[in-house]
Amino acid sequence: MLSSIIIGFLAGYIASKLQSGDSKGLIINLFLGVIGGYVGGWLFDLVGIETYTWLGQLICGVIGAAIVLWVFAKIRK
Repeated sequence: MLSSIIIGFLAGYIASKLQSGDSKGLIINLFLGVIGGYVGGWLFDLVGIETYTWLGQLICGVIGAAIVLWVFAKIRK
């Protein structure tokens, strides 16, 4: 449980840095990482990629969180 929260926070932080260059804050980063983990896990599952290690889960979360950030940016316009 604690490792999932840490991975979620890191994934949200990295994705927000990749997208806009600044951090969104602790709670927003955690939320983005958790939602991104679900989105990334769903997408990885669609293409048949398994994530067994914490690094694979982090990469999956970052990709998912970046997609979530991109969608929200497009909706806000």
